[in-house]
Amino acid sequence: MNILSNIINSFGGSIIKEGFDIVKAYFPPSMSDVEKANAQLAYERFIHEKQKEADSNALQADQEFNQRIKDMEGTASDLKTIPILGHAIIFIRGAQRPIWGLFTLYADYMVFSKGWDLSAEPELRSMLFAINVLVLGFLFGERAVKNILPFIKEFVGKK
Repeated sequence: MNILSNIINSFGGSIIKEGFDIVKAYFPPSMSDVEKANAQLAYERFIHEKQKEADSNALQADQEFNQRIKDMEGTASDLKTIPILGHAIIFIRGAQRPIWGLFTLYADYMVFSKGWDLSAEPELRSMLFAINVLVLGFLFGERAVKNILPFIKEFVGKK
């Protein structure tokens, strides 16, 4: 929803101006500049109110979606009601990223320090590549993956 509202806002100014230019073409020639300015102000208020209404509807839809996810999947507070297993699940969910990060760090260290030879097994090389991309994507975001991907491809290509 956030991306959509950014796109709408970026085009909003030009759409408002173009829309008013179309309306202005049908103004009677006897209309004074003050009346034209008042008409433009009324038009901009109308568009602003419609934008506020659209933003409110988008916020409400987003809140309903989040509530539906909570209802279907539950929350961490729901897991706390399960005596031992619930707290273990919360811990495992929280520890998943660091565990995957450490595993990937260890695997990369073993490959780069020549501890593991992946030249004989292309499936393992592909698996390590995929895991690196996934872990980098989750831990550091899409930009990090885009920046490091050429270097990883170059390294994998040399092996």
